[in-house]
Amino acid sequence: MGAWLGLAQLAALFIGAFAWHIQSSFAARDNVAMEYPNKPIRFIVPFVPGGGTDTVARVIAKELTDVWGQPVVADSRPGAAGAIALTTTAQANPDGYTICLISASQSVNSAINPHLPYDIEKDLQAITQAASIFYVLSVANSVPATSVRELIAYAKANPGKLNFGSSGVAGLQHLAGEMFGHLAGVKLTHVPYKGGAALLPAMAAGDVQVGFTALVNVRPYIANGRVRVLAVTSKKRVAMMPDWPTVDEAGVPGYEIDQWYGVVTAAKVPRAIVRKLSTAIADAIRSPEAVQRLSGDGSVPVGSSPEQFAVYITSEMAKWRKLVKSANLVLN
Repeated sequence: MGAWLGLAQLAALFIGAFAWHIQSSFAARDNVAMEYPNKPIRFIVPFVPGGGTDTVARVIAKELTDVWGQPVVADSRPGAAGAIALTTTAQANPDGYTICLISASQSVNSAINPHLPYDIEKDLQAITQAASIFYVLSVANSVPATSVRELIAYAKANPGKLNFGSSGVAGLQHLAGEMFGHLAGVKLTHVPYKGGAALLPAMAAGDVQVGFTALVNVRPYIANGRVRVLAVTSKKRVAMMPDWPTVDEAGVPGYEIDQWYGVVTAAKVPRAIVRKLSTAIADAIRSPEAVQRLSGDGSVPVGSSPEQFAVYITSEMAKWRKLVKSANLVLN
């Protein structure tokens, strides 16, 4: 009897110690989240300053800095269609002080490139989808086309003469151009750059003739008459630019490309910190100042949960894999 009593006492002590350990772990986790952030946050951006991705990142960074009183510093790491930035984020100390703004381009890249140095679903952790945005199809003034149908006719009459630029190989802008060529039945030669902001000067100089870019990039070139807008890539016309047709209605049925932006961090960052980031970024992107700043560039705030954004990334990758296969695209 005494032996059984001793075992029972030991078991009770063990259970009590285990429960204390669990409670201590939860308390430590909660304390970490409560104290976060207590130092500057590095906000990595996969493309060069001046583009749509950079603009969204800086708007979020300013709002978070104002709310938290800790600097949130945008840090551009362009190259390899975002792979450099995402690799840096995946390998960072998983303490929540390194986050990264990704776009639909990174879902395309992850869907079609099996040789990336990271796995977007395993090495990175979704925080929130911040915003969505349409692209603008524009052409250099050297192109004698004032509509999508005229552009297609010119491309068919001059095979191999038109180049289209993008922010990098296998990014969304690249896919936008390839899909346009496929659905319209024309051949456009791809010329990659290190970011969307670098594309427009090249188009204005005549190095490339066609581009699919965010409004923030192309707006100054529209104003000075150096490029010509033909359409938007969204499913429906955009309220802020009601006179611009969609590519679909302007001559390429079924064409639709929508950009989106979201925030990720390293996979092992504590979930409590991820949720705190998600809530703060959602609030930041919906603030009146942020909405006003981003609406001028065509961005619409989203602010999804980590779980919702993770599911969305997976669905986007499945969509691009199916699209590339059915269109028989080769994205080298």
